Amino acid sequence: MDSARFSAVVERYPSLRIAVLGDFCLDRYLEIDPAKAEVSIETGLPVHNVVNVRAQPGGAGTIVNNLAALGVGTILPVGLVGDDGEGYELSHALASLPGVRLDHFVRTRHRRTFTYCKPLIVEADKPPVELSRLDLKNWTPSPAWLQGLVIDQLRLAAEQADAIIVLDQVDVAETGVVTQKVLTALGSIVEAKPGLWVLADSRRGLRGFPPVVFKMNAAELSALTGTQGALSSEQIEAAAAALAGKNGRSVFVTLADRGMLGASADGRVEYVPALPLRGEIDVVGAGDAVSANLTIAMAAGAGLGEALELANAAASVVIHQLGTTGTAGVSEIGKLVCPPGRT
Repeated sequence: MDSARFSAVVERYPSLRIAVLGDFCLDRYLEIDPAKAEVSIETGLPVHNVVNVRAQPGGAGTIVNNLAALGVGTILPVGLVGDDGEGYELSHALASLPGVRLDHFVRTRHRRTFTYCKPLIVEADKPPVELSRLDLKNWTPSPAWLQGLVIDQLRLAAEQADAIIVLDQVDVAETGVVTQKVLTALGSIVEAKPGLWVLADSRRGLRGFPPVVFKMNAAELSALTGTQGALSSEQIEAAAAALAGKNGRSVFVTLADRGMLGASADGRVEYVPALPLRGEIDVVGAGDAVSANLTIAMAAGAGLGEALELANAAASVVIHQLGTTGTAGVSEIGKLVCPPGRT
């Protein structure tokens, strides 16, 4: 991609309207100074003194963070937040991002705000070290009436959106936002508006999802297609192309340090290799940056290979941000896609 083509694509980002459906989490970072370590007088156990607290949107919120960093004009989160302190922090963090409108974000006392609490040992001139996480999750099914509220908001957001990104983040089915009932409604929206770009990603795999754009890793592709063992490069290409043809929608497969590939419904397959490492890495958030960039690039008129190139560069930016769930902006991506000297 040359600089003129890069500019032509990214200049459309401020005019885009992107809805994000899924499990929004609060990432709460507790920065610990090991020089201030103590021992509890009462219990004799170590005391970790927290010197700074950072809170930012996680899960589907990480996708929103990336869309905001890329300058998307209107971002419509569709999901649930608890009527609790974590919910206040998450809503406040989302509302502070440029372009975000919380008109379709449902607050309820019937669900706890999904929270990842991440203690970090932070020392000068050293990469942060994450300790064992403390998570707050919901372990019971989302009430049917609450799912209905989410569906109502999804339909309203879909009427306005140029594209929708779906992220299923929960470990236990039916306990989050992306339930089977919500997926059925999503399928009807796509059927009624066939030109709408909808990309889906799920940590439990995409089996049972309607025919939308699928984004997954190689292991998830293998599980979805029923293939035994690790897939070769040729098998991944063939499986992705077959799935894209079956769904009538593109399929994207991330390949970790090998890069990523995309297959279109008409049988085309494009591949981009991973960019070289530039130091220590932290892969948290890379997949969400890929989802955000694939979606807005395609919504802005990029081709399959161009979208892969932009998403691949975004992932490279994010993995080099340590101790946080990072984001990639247009200028950072541009330096990798169109380095100095390339016209």
